[in-house]
Amino acid sequence: MDFKSLVLARQSDRGYLDRPVEKEKLLRILECARLAPSACNAQPWHIIVVDDPALKDQIADATSEKILGMNHFTKQAPVHLVLVEEPANFTSSFGSWIKRKHYPLIDIGIVAEHICLAATSEGLGSCMIGWFDEPKIKKICGVPESKRVQLIITIGYSSVKTRAKIRKPADTIISHNKYHQLLPKAE
Repeated sequence: MDFKSLVLARQSDRGYLDRPVEKEKLLRILECARLAPSACNAQPWHIIVVDDPALKDQIADATSEKILGMNHFTKQAPVHLVLVEEPANFTSSFGSWIKRKHYPLIDIGIVAEHICLAATSEGLGSCMIGWFDEPKIKKICGVPESKRVQLIITIGYSSVKTRAKIRKPADTIISHNKYHQLLPKAE
């Protein structure tokens, strides 16, 4: 699959088949994550693979919101990857302080997209979850109190069809040489 086709196929899947993910596929996805770039090669992440059914269901419960009706699909996913922020190396930390940017969050975004694109290339669906009860996730996974769980990614065989991408027109989000934002056209 060429890269643009891969990007078009990747989506946030909110429905999964009752089918386990093969270990070989999961290992290839994790290797792609391991190879992700990061500021000053800090690699400020730790990935917890949760595939034990009882623990996975506890993670899913900690991502679901009954009142808002959010994330109830997470119980269907056979694998949950919990992304924990780790301390950056000195160079990245110093750069974060000087430039007032928290590079580890950028780096975790990069590793997360590597995971999702790798999953797509393996014929799997994925969804990044940012809405969850962090203290519960930490307790379930044994994450030290001093660490932050920044993201959870569900992985499995999707039960939903690939949707057409709905994105802003290129001329409203891209400019050349200087910032220029076009306002959306009134309809």
